Amino acid sequence: MGLTTVDAIAFVAFLSAVIGISLYASRDEDTSEDYFLAGRSLTWWLIGFSLIASNISTEHFIGMAGSGFGSAGMAIASYEWIAALSLVIVAFWVLPLFLRLGIFTMPEFLEHRYGNPARTIMAIYLMAAYVGVAIAGVLYSGALGLQTIFGLDLLPGIWLIGILAGVYTVYGGLKAVVWSDLLQGSALLVGGCVVTVLGLSEVGGLQAFLAANEDKLHMVLPADDPELPWTIFLLGIWIPNMFYWGFNQFITQRTLGARSLAAGQRGIIFAAGLKLIIPFIIV
Repeated sequence: MGLTTVDAIAFVAFLSAVIGISLYASRDEDTSEDYFLAGRSLTWWLIGFSLIASNISTEHFIGMAGSGFGSAGMAIASYEWIAALSLVIVAFWVLPLFLRLGIFTMPEFLEHRYGNPARTIMAIYLMAAYVGVAIAGVLYSGALGLQTIFGLDLLPGIWLIGILAGVYTVYGGLKAVVWSDLLQGSALLVGGCVVTVLGLSEVGGLQAFLAANEDKLHMVLPADDPELPWTIFLLGIWIPNMFYWGFNQFITQRTLGARSLAAGQRGIIFAAGLKLIIPFIIV
């Protein structure tokens, strides 16, 4: 079944609502703290949804789902389980330090500890990593989705996604971003649940699915597995997870805008809870 006019209208309406609500929510910004940290006024539920929405994207729905269908199977969900534990550590041992220092960015934290050269190095590294790796991958996979659904060529799709996201981000700052995250994250989670239910219905129910995919439902793979050996759980997987959830500007910015330490901690724990259900609606 192809895309109908109703589908196209719904897509455009949702996109317009995301941009409109985000810009409206961020209309009163007078200081740099308002712009970069939403005036340190973010509630726990906004923080939680924003953390998850910032994390999940087309790279999850396309990349992680593809890995789950491949040789990794459900073991690919290990990244999500470890992420939930990492978030708990960040909430109670890392966030209090950040809020006590009153920092705006992660490079600024390094400046407090090691001086200005460390701040400069990390800022350059993060910019290169975001532009060359993270953003590039998300833009490409998003454009791939637009190509599949609407028949739009990859390059125009990449430009379209980049421009639309850039409009409300540059204009509205962090507050616009977290409100767009709330709307888009909710849509992703609800949509993922709907697709899961419909998918199980198509294959004959949960029992039929489990019987047909028994070989892919193992959470722990052998130590000699080329993709996800169980040994990475001892140390290796924790290093990128702690960086990503605790010291990654792209993620941590949300928690730095919390109205209080308690709000920030509740938001992170809420995100950790959502992380536990992600594998069931994506993988």
